[in-house]
Amino acid sequence: MGLFDKKYCDVCGEKIGLLGNRKLEDGNLCKDCARKLSPFFSDRRRSTVEEIKQQLAYREENERNLARFNPNLVFGNNEKVYVDVNAKKFIVTRSSNWRGANPDIIDFSQVTACNTDIVENRDEIYTQDAEGNRRSYNPPRFEVEYEFNFVIQVNSPWFSQIEFELSDGNRPQSRMTDMYREYERQMYELQNLLMGNTPANATAYVQTPPVYGQPAQAYNQSAPVYTQPVQPISSSWTCASCGSLNSSKFCQGCGAPQPVKAGVFRCDKCGYTIGQGSQIPKFCPQCGDPVNFNDMQ
Repeated sequence: MGLFDKKYCDVCGEKIGLLGNRKLEDGNLCKDCARKLSPFFSDRRRSTVEEIKQQLAYREENERNLARFNPNLVFGNNEKVYVDVNAKKFIVTRSSNWRGANPDIIDFSQVTACNTDIVENRDEIYTQDAEGNRRSYNPPRFEVEYEFNFVIQVNSPWFSQIEFELSDGNRPQSRMTDMYREYERQMYELQNLLMGNTPANATAYVQTPPVYGQPAQAYNQSAPVYTQPVQPISSSWTCASCGSLNSSKFCQGCGAPQPVKAGVFRCDKCGYTIGQGSQIPKFCPQCGDPVNFNDMQ
């Protein structure tokens, strides 16, 4: 077979045009079939024709399932995460017409880890001396911006992770801005949500998707956020700090307060949330700030 002989797609059977061939491990794929693959799939060249056919069948089913996908939370800027809290599913896409883009629907149970990273980018600002030479200010000055990166590890036959930037296209330039605090809130709230640190009735606070930049009145300000009545664990309890058996609200051995089983801790420093029924720590697992029981909700 010559170099310029006509090739046919081993998936759909159509003739492959000039520069339109996408090589597979054991065959050829046209660009139209390749366009239907998952946007998070990156192992095409080592995939067989049969594996590509199986993925395209999955993608067709995914497109049908999108008709029943009803997100009630939205995170991010250009690339967004749409979450259907009721169904415990989410999608990640840049497309405003996300039903037409056919993004992969991921179930919460497929998430194995969520890794977050806030990167500070610093570019020094220079001045010029009388001879036109570039000089640093004293002290040096910098232009700073912060990017909020998110990596979701998933259990899927077609891909293992989804990477995106919450602040893509609109990065805050100071830690002290509302924009920075909003992205930080979104980052930790999404991390908690996908890892299952939220009660079953979370729909109480997601009446309107809280997208950064929308007017505050668009949000449901009166809805509760992960709140449950705080109740003592029992009439008697054992102090985790000193081991004393107690029947009052404070430990008779060391003065530690009685732990609670219902209610939610939300760190007032970083926003990290521990859901109902979880053991309340002495220090925030995210930033290390000492737990203040006034942070209990």
